[in-house]
This record gives sequence, structure tokens and C-alpha cells, in this order.
Amino acid sequence: MSAGVLVRRATSGATALRGGRAWRPTPYQVFGFLFWLLVSLAYWRVPLCCDAGQHAAVVERLKAHLLRPRHPMADLPGAGSPYYSPYAVAQGAFARLTGLGGWEVVKLAGPLNLLVLLTGIGRFVRVLTPRPWAAVLAPAAMTLLWGTERAWWSGYLGLMSMTGNLGYPSTFAIGLAFWAWGWTGARARGTVRGVRRAGPRGPAGVSGYAGLGALYGLILLIHPITAVAAVLGAVAFVAGWQRGWSRALAGRWALTGGTALLVAVCWPYFDVFALAGNGSVDAMHRRLYRDLGGHFWLALLGLPALWLRARRGSRRDPLVLMFALDCLVVAYGWVSGHYTYGRILGLTLVPLQFALAVELAAPRPWRVWRRVLGGAAAAGACVGFLTVQAGAVVPRTLDPVGFAQPPRWPTYEWAARHIGPGEVVITDGYYAVHAIAGHGPNLAAPAWPDPALDERERLRRLADVRAYLAPTSTRAVRTAVARRYHVRWLLLTRWRTVPGEAVVVAWNARTGEVLARVG
Repeated sequence: MSAGVLVRRATSGATALRGGRAWRPTPYQVFGFLFWLLVSLAYWRVPLCCDAGQHAAVVERLKAHLLRPRHPMADLPGAGSPYYSPYAVAQGAFARLTGLGGWEVVKLAGPLNLLVLLTGIGRFVRVLTPRPWAAVLAPAAMTLLWGTERAWWSGYLGLMSMTGNLGYPSTFAIGLAFWAWGWTGARARGTVRGVRRAGPRGPAGVSGYAGLGALYGLILLIHPITAVAAVLGAVAFVAGWQRGWSRALAGRWALTGGTALLVAVCWPYFDVFALAGNGSVDAMHRRLYRDLGGHFWLALLGLPALWLRARRGSRRDPLVLMFALDCLVVAYGWVSGHYTYGRILGLTLVPLQFALAVELAAPRPWRVWRRVLGGAAAAGACVGFLTVQAGAVVPRTLDPVGFAQPPRWPTYEWAARHIGPGEVVITDGYYAVHAIAGHGPNLAAPAWPDPALDERERLRRLADVRAYLAPTSTRAVRTAVARRYHVRWLLLTRWRTVPGEAVVVAWNARTGEVLARVG
């Protein structure tokens, strides 16, 4: 968060010996801490769900073999899996040092990721405006001004979705992106720590440009799709604010780009640039383009603020350029069929939300148009909170209205305590197939595509699992599948009949699921 304010006052005694300076927190430090505390508690009260099982599985594999991890969800080699990012490797090392499991490490990452995000927002806003209250309004706009239908996806930072994805690598990468934009904007405008500099070198010199490039390279390795939006933001700041181009200055920005590429190329766990031609996850991301209005229409309240920035300055305003570039990439994803680019939709809202926050942080008295804009923004925030976001921070026991609550997935600790690490499971449950690998077991057929496993092989495995679970399957078919993939366990929903050759070991009273041993 932003630095505190130092206030000089007449003092005596020990305080006078320290120069008479008393520290006073900024508005963002006060409200940012309260926001961090509230959202961390909201995140902590909700069981992990959705993609958390995948990320917990990654931590478990790195905990077992930090340098040569196996595939996150299958008993296969893991070389080339983009899940083994620097962020994940750090989590794996932490798990090895502490003995914590994958689920615990992912849960603990949430408050830390939120801290990185909030400090990054503070740095980003300070490069946009000196208005102290803009940084306070920015997180409010970012978490409330979405739409009136739930938008739940990794990298979407609405208040509701934060209860599920704070522990994901995407949140950490977005926090780093805000830091990178703040530093890029400071160098492009010739400003460091709020002080106007005479030249582009700054106190960090050329090394500052190299360090900035290393940060962008780290974002690329941690979450490649977030890196797309991060680079678009960097281009917007450099194109919008950089003046007085020279060969030396161009060389410094080239150093930034070159360092980013070098950091990405040198990472030994996977080739991030091989992902550019991989379309295995495009089909699952097509739904990102459905009902865009219902998911995002409240963010359009920032359009007048963005238009005012373009009118007052120029069309080279960084937020205006960032929004235009993001929209072009999202449109390209739709037209080309590479729907994965729709993952940046959440960050496409940032220019709208932050332009509105900057505009409404202007000192009073306000003109009529700004009062109208402020009223509309307040009404939009209330609508967003009451229709979608309120359940994130209002527990069911204190809810007088019946707000929609975050999803509450069942836990599979009851089953995992019987299954050895690395043993293979076949399951027919939607929750189980996404969660059980996070406790250490493997799946016969991974739930998600992964460049470390040929997609045709994954589909063959899915077909074999369906054949095993089919009501018409024979014992010979089931035995062949179990031997092919070294299956030791079945985790079946209450609607599935347990095969005669399987031995029931455990049963869950809440879900009715059964754990049975085979082989």
C-alpha cells in the first residue's frame, strides 16, 4: 500500500531528537488494511473449490519431487507442464520445509496474494494520480462494478470470486502486474517515487529497466494469460507517456523486453512459448464470451471517466490505450476461436474501474456532472453488491435477505486418508475429479488439459474411464482398464453401482459417495 505521511510538528524530548516527525497512515493504508482483513476472513471461511484441487495437486507433486515433479494429476512424467511455475515451485519448497499439504499451502497463499495485489494497486494508482482517495476507491470499484450475474473465473477479482481464487497463481500474477504497470508508468513519465526527474535514467539507472523486465518475465512464467494483459498495459504506458525518444532510451526499453524473454527462456520446468500454439484449452474457455452484458455491464459506468481522460489529455492516455488494446485482444479471441484470450476480460475492466476511481477522488466542490457520475457509481456499486457480491462477506447466519453464497464443495479428506500418495483413482463425481488429486492421489484420466500430456492420450483415458463406469461394462473390461492404468481405488457417487470385484472401504454420509479398493 502507499507510504504513510510524515508530519512535522513542534515537539520536545526524544521526539525532537528524531527530527520531530510523526508517522500518520494514509487513507489507503487504513482502508486497505481493513479491506485485506475483511476479504481474508471471507476467503478463510469458505472451503476451497473449483481449480484449487489442481493447484493443490501441483504443490503435492513438487513436495514429493521438487526438481523432477510428476504430472499434476496422473501417474505420468510432468516435464513441460506450465503449472510448474516459479510461484508453484516456491510453494512446493515451502511445503517440503513445513510438511504442510497442498490444500493447506494453497489456503495460506490467499492472504499473501491479496497483500501483493493491494500493494500493487496502491503503486499503480499513485502513478496515475496524486489524489490520496483514488487508491481507496479503486479496490471498491474493482470488486463491485462487474455485473448482476455471477462471474466466477480464475483472474476475475470481483468480491464474490475472490472468496475462491485468492490462493491461485493468477491473483499473485495480477498483483505483480499492477506493480509492473506502476513502475513502467513511472519510468515512462520520468517519475520515480513521485518526484519528477530530468532524464529517463533515474536512481536505479539501466538496472531498473532490466529489473522491470525480470518482473514481466516472472509474470509470464506464473500466469501466461495475465502476462498478455500485463504487456498490453506496458505498451499503453510507454506509448502514452514516454517522450523524448532517443537511441539510448529505446535501448533501455529493449533491455526490458529482452530481460523478460531471457527470464522466460531460462526457466527449466517448461517452455512457455510452446503454449502459444497450443489450443487444447480453447474449447473450455468459449463460455467466457457468453452473457458478457450480465457479467460486466456495471463496469461501463467508467466509460464517461475514460472518455474525459481522452478528451482532457489525448488519445494517448495510458488507461484509454490499455482499454482499447485489451478489447482488441478479446475480440481476436472470439473471431479466431482462440477463446483462451477471453481470460483477460477481468483485466479489461481495470481501465474503466480505475479511471472512475481517479475521477471521483477529485477534491470538492464537484460540478453537477461529477455529482451525477458519483451518484451513478454509488448506485452501481450498491446494485453489484446486493445482487452478486454481498454473500462473499455476509455469512448465512447473519444474512437477513438470503444473498447468494459462495459455492461450498465437499472435502475429500475422508477418502484421502485411505489412499496412498501416487495411487490411481477412478471417479465419476464432478467434485471428486477436481479435488482428490490435491491430496496426493493420481487420476486415471486428468480433469484438465495439460501440455505435459498429449490431448489425444487424455481423451483416450477419459474414454476408458467411461467404459469402466458404464452400466454395461464387463468384469474383463474393468480389469483391463484397471491394469492399464494401475488403478487401485474407485471413488463413486451414490448413483453408481459398486462393481462386484471392489471392496468398500469408506463411505461419506454427507454426499453418499463410496470409496472402494480394487486390484
